[in-house]
Amino acid sequence: MAAGYFSMGVTVPGALGLAGGLLAWRWHPVHAWLGLRPWHRRLWHAGWWLLAAWVASVAAFCAVLAWRSQAYDNAAARMPLQAIIVLGSGTPQGRPSPALQARLDKARAVAAAHPSAWVVVSGGVDFGETLSEGRVMGDYLRARGVAPERILQEERSTSTDLNLQYSLPLLQAKGLGLDAATGLVTSDFHTLRAERIARKIGYTRAIPIAAPTPLYIRCNAWLREYFATASSWVLNEV
Repeated sequence: MAAGYFSMGVTVPGALGLAGGLLAWRWHPVHAWLGLRPWHRRLWHAGWWLLAAWVASVAAFCAVLAWRSQAYDNAAARMPLQAIIVLGSGTPQGRPSPALQARLDKARAVAAAHPSAWVVVSGGVDFGETLSEGRVMGDYLRARGVAPERILQEERSTSTDLNLQYSLPLLQAKGLGLDAATGLVTSDFHTLRAERIARKIGYTRAIPIAAPTPLYIRCNAWLREYFATASSWVLNEV
């Protein structure tokens, strides 16, 4: 929070920690309240059961996500890719965030393994940014040896859905379409939702390729994705 990151993956643990601290501090009044009415204790137990069920659902989600990320990587290793789309993320002060840098480093390795594939860097100017993510990402790859003529920059999108929609015309201009073998390079926590969004748009042979999330933000990022996936499912976005 002190660094300016306010997402469900940060605020929920913060709120739980604050609630736990308040309970410990005011335990005697809480204990007295529990003894006032039988339904108070039933409500208390129900709350703990709900919390346990939620924690179990988060653990199950993370286990499935880790399994699927590994399965995606195995499948991508066997597919001769025609295009590589790198999904954007934050570029504070005109530089890739640690998570985005991991995506770009992964994309470099994938591009080296598939030398004939086009590399699309996708991302516009988000809140608090001055340069497009696509431009920052393209500059990063060019500076590290990816041939400039292979890089296609998409600089308008502000979401995963728009990343994929706006990247399509760039690929179509190179003779590729929705049926092209396409690797979607993104963070490990984002792979499952990225594939669902790509399928909904119409990409028939798109497969996510997972970049590792930096350790210091990994738990928060995966928890944030739990809520993002649930929200996308409720809103019929995936």
